[in-house]
Amino acid sequence: MFVILSRCGFQISSSRTPIMSYTPTVNCKCVIDSLTHFVLDIFLTEVMTSTTTTLSTGSTAAQENLKRKSNDPGWEYALCVNPKKLERVKCILCNKEMGGGINRLKQHIAQIKGNVSSCPKATKNDQIKCRDALLDNRNKKKGKVDENESLRAQVNIRSSENETITIDDDLMEDSFGSMKAKRSFGPMDRFPNTINPQDVSKMGKRKQENMSNAIRKEHMVRVKEYICRWAYECAIPFHAFEKDSFKIMLEAVGQFGRGAPPPTRYEMGETYLKKEVERTINLLTPYKDEWKSNGCSIMTDAWSDRKRRSIMNLCVNSKMGTVFLSSKESSDEAHTSEHIHEYVESCIKEVGPENVVQIVTDNASNNMGAAKLLKEKRPTIFWTSCATHTLNLMLEGIGGLPRYKKILNHAKTLTVFIYAHHKTLAMMRHFTKKRDIVRPGVTRFASAFLTLQSLADKKAQLKQMFTSDEWESCRLSNTVKGKAAYDTVVNATFWTGIALCLKVFAPLVKVLRMVDADRKPSMGFVYGEIQNAKQEIINALGKNKKAYEPIMDIISKKMKGRLDTPLHLTAYLLNPYYLYKNPEIQNDIDVTDAIVDFVDTIYPGDHSLQNHIVMVELPVYMGKQEKFSREIAIKGCEVNNDKFDPANWWVAYGASTPQLRKIATRILSLTTSSSGCERNWSTFEGVHTKKRNRLETSKLNNLVFVQFNANLMENNKKRKTKDMEVLLAKDAIEPDEAMGDEEFLQNRRSSRLRELDEEEFVSEDEEELNEDVEYESDGVNINEQIGATLEEED
Repeated sequence: MFVILSRCGFQISSSRTPIMSYTPTVNCKCVIDSLTHFVLDIFLTEVMTSTTTTLSTGSTAAQENLKRKSNDPGWEYALCVNPKKLERVKCILCNKEMGGGINRLKQHIAQIKGNVSSCPKATKNDQIKCRDALLDNRNKKKGKVDENESLRAQVNIRSSENETITIDDDLMEDSFGSMKAKRSFGPMDRFPNTINPQDVSKMGKRKQENMSNAIRKEHMVRVKEYICRWAYECAIPFHAFEKDSFKIMLEAVGQFGRGAPPPTRYEMGETYLKKEVERTINLLTPYKDEWKSNGCSIMTDAWSDRKRRSIMNLCVNSKMGTVFLSSKESSDEAHTSEHIHEYVESCIKEVGPENVVQIVTDNASNNMGAAKLLKEKRPTIFWTSCATHTLNLMLEGIGGLPRYKKILNHAKTLTVFIYAHHKTLAMMRHFTKKRDIVRPGVTRFASAFLTLQSLADKKAQLKQMFTSDEWESCRLSNTVKGKAAYDTVVNATFWTGIALCLKVFAPLVKVLRMVDADRKPSMGFVYGEIQNAKQEIINALGKNKKAYEPIMDIISKKMKGRLDTPLHLTAYLLNPYYLYKNPEIQNDIDVTDAIVDFVDTIYPGDHSLQNHIVMVELPVYMGKQEKFSREIAIKGCEVNNDKFDPANWWVAYGASTPQLRKIATRILSLTTSSSGCERNWSTFEGVHTKKRNRLETSKLNNLVFVQFNANLMENNKKRKTKDMEVLLAKDAIEPDEAMGDEEFLQNRRSSRLRELDEEEFVSEDEEELNEDVEYESDGVNINEQIGATLEEED
C-alpha cells in the first residue's frame, strides 16, 4: 500500500502518528488503477489461502477416511493412497508411497532391505514393532502350511505302505457305467493325464505324463473349477471349504485315485451317519474325562422346528467347552415341571451323578418347578438360573425406567422408519457406506444397546443424510413419520440421551458378553463383575443417589435367588482375583454364610469334614498362608485377562488345602449361562431347513450331534493354535458376535427385518421391505467401541 501511495505522490512521515501529505506526481486514474490491482491482489491471496486451508483440511479428512480398520500394526504407519488400489500405501512418517500393500510398508518401517528403501524417520520401537509383526505373519503362514501337511498325513486309505489297490469294474458300474478290465492303482497314479471327470467311463491305458509345474497348475485350476461348480449348484456355504474335514476328504480322494465312487443317499443318511456318530462319541472321550476330573454343568432348553414339533435339547458344559448330548421330541407332552425333571434326570444318569455340579436353565416357572423336584431327589446338585437371561432382564428393567424408555422409543421409531422404506434404507446405506444401524448378529439379548451404540457411531452420517438435498427431494420428508424422524436426528437432546443410555447400559453389557460368550468359565467372575458394574453405573451418574437408586433396586431384585446363591457367592470368595484385591470380602456376612451353606449342601451330614474345610483350610487361604503367601501366587492373580484361570491357580498353589482345592477347581470351572443350548438351535435350523423338513427326529438328532460336536472340537483346536482360551468372537462382537466372529459372533438366530417391531412396521403409500437382510459388520469390537463412543460424546 505504501508503495502505491508513494508512486501516486503521497508522502508519509515515519513518526508514531502518521502524517500524510500529497504532492501530485501522476493523474488520478493511476491511483485508481493501482489501488484496484492492490485490492485484487489481497482478495486473491485470501481466497487462495482459504482454498489451500480447505483443501488441506479436506485432504486430512480424506486421509483419515483412507486409513484401514485393521488390527495389523502396520496400519499405524500407513494410509491408503487410492481406495480403488488398495495395494498402494503411503508411509505417514516420511510420506513415501509404494506398492505391495501393508506387508511392503512394514518392511519399509523395519528397514529390511531388498524390496523397498528404509524409512529414515522410523524409531527403534517402530522398527521392532514392524519386525515382530512380519515375523508373526511368517510364523502364522508356516503354521498353516504345517497344519495342512499334518492333516494330509492323517489320511491313509491303505492298510500298508506297499499295498496296491485293485478296483473291480463291476462294483463301479452302477455309479460310473461300464469300465474296462481290472486295473491297479499305485504310487504312479500321481502322474495323471488331463483332468476330465466326464471321461471316467473310458479309463483305458494311459501314457504317463511327467507333471511339470505348468501342467500341475493347469490341473489344479481344473480341479478347483469342478469343486466350485458343484458348490454353486448345491448352494454350499463358502466357509465350508475352510474346514479341516474338507481338506482331509480331498486327500482321501486323491489317495484313492481316479474313479472314486460317491456315497448314495441311503448310505449318507444311514450307514455312514451311524459310523460318524460312533466316531464322534469316541472323539468326545477327553471331554468325558474332564467331566470326571472337574465336574460339569447340564444345560437344557426347548425349541420348535419348522414343522412345529417341540424338541428339548440337552448339552453338557465343562472347561473344554459345550457338548451336545441328545434331543427329544416332546410334541405330545406338555412341558411341565415333571416332564423336564424326568428328562434332566435321565441325562444325569448318563453323565454320572458324581460328575454333575449344576443344572442351568432359564427362569421359566416350569424350570423352577423342576428345580424343586431335583432338590428333593438329588440335594447335592445345584439348579441355577441362566446368567445371560437374568442380565437381559436387568437391562430390560432399566430400559423401562421413564428416563431411558423415552430415548429407546425414539431410537426404535427412527430405526423402524429408516428400515421400513426402500428409499430411506438406500439413503442410509449410501451415507454410512453400507454400514447398517441394526446389529442383531452379535447377540439376541442386547440388540437395543447395540442399536444405540450403532446410532451413536453414525451420528454425523445420519445428520448429513437428513439435512441433504436428497432427503429434501424425497416425498417421505413431508410425511408425519418423516418429519418426526428429522426432528429426532437434529435434536441435540436425543443424542445426549443416547450417550447417557450407553453409559448406564455399558457396564452390564460387558458382564452380559462375558457370560454369554463363555470365553472362560464364568462362575467365579459373574458376581464380582456385577458388583463392579454397579459401581461403574453409580460413577457414570455422578453419584447422584436419586438417579442411580432405581437402577440398583432393579439389579438387586433380578439377582435375588438367581445370581447370589451359595454357589455363586462361594465361587466369588474362592476367586483370588477378588479376595486378594479386596480382603474385606471375607467380612461380608452374606459371603461367609454362603460358603457354610455350600459346604453343608455338598457334604450333607458330614460335620467333621464341613468343619475342617470351614475352620481349618479356609482361613489358610483367606490369610495368605502356606503357598498362598508366595509372591508368585499373589502376582499370579492380580490381573484378570484371558490367560488367568482361577481353577488352574488353585491347582498350582492349593496343595496345603486339598479339600478346599477340590471344591474350588470344580466350581471355578463352571459356566453360568445356558447359551450353548441356544447356539444349538442355530445348528438345528441349519440342518432342518424348509427343503429338509421331513427329516425324522432320530436322524435330525444324529446330524446335529455330529455337526455341533465337530464344529465345537474344531473351534477349540483353533483357539489353542491362536493361544486363545475361547471365544468365537469378533465376536462377536467381535461378536460381536458373541454375543458374537464367526459363530462366534455368527448369527445365533436368523433375524428378520420385521422383528424390529411388528406393530410399527406400517408404511405410508409404499411397499414395505419384506426380505431377509444380511447385516454387515462394522468391524469394531463391542467393548472397544463402548469406550470410544462414550469418549466422543463426553
